[in-house]
Amino acid sequence: MVALEGRYGSREGALIADWVMEHLTGLRKLDRLVRKTEVFSAAALRLYDRYTAELVAGRPVQYVLGKSWFGGLKFYVDERVLIPRPETEELVDWVLAEAGDAVTGADAGAQGRPAVLDVGTGSGCIAIMLARGLPDAAVYAVDVSAGALTVAKRNAEELEAAVRFLELNFLDDSSWERLPAVRWLVSNPPYIPARERHTMAPHVVDAEPALALFVPDEDALVFYRALGMFAKKRLVAGGALYAEIHEELGAAVTGILIQQGALEVIVRKDLQGKDRMVKATW
Repeated sequence: MVALEGRYGSREGALIADWVMEHLTGLRKLDRLVRKTEVFSAAALRLYDRYTAELVAGRPVQYVLGKSWFGGLKFYVDERVLIPRPETEELVDWVLAEAGDAVTGADAGAQGRPAVLDVGTGSGCIAIMLARGLPDAAVYAVDVSAGALTVAKRNAEELEAAVRFLELNFLDDSSWERLPAVRWLVSNPPYIPARERHTMAPHVVDAEPALALFVPDEDALVFYRALGMFAKKRLVAGGALYAEIHEELGAAVTGILIQQGALEVIVRKDLQGKDRMVKATW
């Protein structure tokens, strides 16, 4: 797939080509080298040509193939949802590490099934990983996009995860009546100011849903204000909010959550050393 180098560069182009070839053949790179004299079927050649054309046009490989890996699991994705990112896996790992012990044994017996709420679920990757990792919890997930929820429900069914999905606009606090009190509130909300659109890769801006990426320049913290207010009103004792954040807005998010009554806010760096996650308790 030499044609990919012009758009993605040699290294990324090679990685994408390898992923496509593995998808088409079912063989890893070493196995393909061993069997390099084998030829594609006519059907595989047609797919190869179609995939190449879509990739050269800028469609992300995850949408082209209809899959993305997250937490070691394969998720279906298309243009209705964001492509799951590695830093979001780190957020999920943080929640699971701290929440796991609290939903088993005496605590679960005393308090009943603790509830987890994923706000802005998209592909469902956060909610599904939490449902699989916290089987004694009741996991809820919400999104304003009906299309995103269709994708999330498909993933939950295929990955055998018990998640209760609701379509609602979380920024409308009157919709909160439909939601339970929760032990853990988790979210990867939209947080990129619209002014940063021009600094981002074209295949992100052009293909991924703007609704899940961008917030108004004049109110970039709108979702954190809503999350903080919901947490103040609906977190049960011992509960916590975990959220992904813009790498340059850790202090601003902290300030918002403290204004909303948080007693402690922790900003955590991702594996790239960027401020990327926050935990708040009330």
